[in-house]
Amino acid sequence: MSSRSQSSTQDDDGLEAAVDQAITACGGDVRATIRALIVANDYLESEVSELMKAVSHAYTRGRFHTYSG
Repeated sequence: MSSRSQSSTQDDDGLEAAVDQAITACGGDVRATIRALIVANDYLESEVSELMKAVSHAYTRGRFHTYSG
């Protein structure tokens, strides 16, 4: 088995374990699991948006200088 296929198998196993853990955390209710994941995703998207605004604002105020090589 190549190292690439072993890595892929490990990633799949980790993903499957995370799926099982999420479903278990929601009492085995798949709809509740999906709902929780959508809520979590929305929260993370809003956090990213706020961070992007803060970084953009900081650049426009001259706090950070871009790397010019």
